[in-house]
Amino acid sequence: MDTYQLIQDRVSIRKFNEKQISDEDTNKILQAAIHAPTAGNMVPYTILKIKNKETLEKLSESCDHQSFIKSADLALIFLVDLNKWHRYLENNNVKAYAQKTNRSYDGPTIADAILGINDALIASESAVIAAESLNIGSCYIGDIMENFEYHKELFDLPDYVFPAAMLVLGHYDSRPKPRYRFDQEYIVFDEKYRQLSDDDLEDMYKEKTKLYNSQDPNIENFAQQFYNRKMGAEFFVEMNRSLDVILEMFKKK
Repeated sequence: MDTYQLIQDRVSIRKFNEKQISDEDTNKILQAAIHAPTAGNMVPYTILKIKNKETLEKLSESCDHQSFIKSADLALIFLVDLNKWHRYLENNNVKAYAQKTNRSYDGPTIADAILGINDALIASESAVIAAESLNIGSCYIGDIMENFEYHKELFDLPDYVFPAAMLVLGHYDSRPKPRYRFDQEYIVFDEKYRQLSDDDLEDMYKEKTKLYNSQDPNIENFAQQFYNRKMGAEFFVEMNRSLDVILEMFKKK
């Protein structure tokens, strides 16, 4: 299968069988991640490789109670890691050099954190594609960004290190069909941003509205149903709280 078709056919797998991922395939997936593009060749991330079933079970609870996580053979947690760079720069007197040149260095900034998120996610997607080429299923777990203090303690994370994404991986017996994506005309604009009209928005979301199935008398349409399940849910409130704590590390007092 060519790479284009592999990407087109890729789906999230949430039901794994008991076949283990070989060490050889695990290493191929990790090497694909490490060789992903990275700003300034900094590689401002660390990958935690999780095989321990007890840890996977803990993650299945802390990541919004998703029981299928514990059935995965492998989890890869992509950490934004500015701790290593910060310590390296400090050890090499960058702060003193910055002062001599009328500048300042006070540790990692929010810009560093955002670039780290970018690079960690780029690396994670390379891992997904590599896994797919090996017939290994994967699923992104954004909920690793929740419960920051718990995950910080669980994985001994120092300052300036935080989870950006998690992948759970494993072999599988069956896979769902690829899900609908929005039409390209609403996602790709030429040269400049195009503000969509209300009619455009209705057309863009027309397939989504077919998923409306709420029995709650307070919910009138798919938009309200989606808000109730996502942005208005407790896990999303917790995610925002954790991200506030994370970004506070990078704000200069």
